[in-house]
Amino acid sequence: LLQRGGYDNTPKSPDTYNALFDLATNVLDPVIDYFGAIKLTYGFASPALTRNIKRRIEPKLDQHASCEVNKRGAPICPRLGVAVDFLVEYEDMYEVAKWIAANCPYDRIYLYGKDRPIHVSAGPEQSREAFELVASGARRVPQRIRP
Repeated sequence: LLQRGGYDNTPKSPDTYNALFDLATNVLDPVIDYFGAIKLTYGFASPALTRNIKRRIEPKLDQHASCEVNKRGAPICPRLGVAVDFLVEYEDMYEVAKWIAANCPYDRIYLYGKDRPIHVSAGPEQSREAFELVASGARRVPQRIRP
């Protein structure tokens, strides 16, 4: 898929497709069934796309690279699995995160505000951790929470 900017954002690894399917069926579909439509704001990010994103991202940590490998054949993100960021319009995203924590298998949830998209990942660790990004000077730092 050549997206805006002309970067190939097609997964290469069959494991990435499997991870995307698992996240969709185990997290996104249940959220849609319960809350209604979602607005996907960030999903799979290939190395070609990631190299050209100008804002601060963490491909080695955030699971948006899914099961893709680097030039040496090692996983870009050793957590594997996959992550997406999404919003349920007109819903408190803290309540959406609480619902996911109570009803879905997941690895990590990152909350950015009650009306901002949340980051949800699923993968082999299934750590079931949740973090809120809070202001600390000019930066936002993750603070562990219990959804």
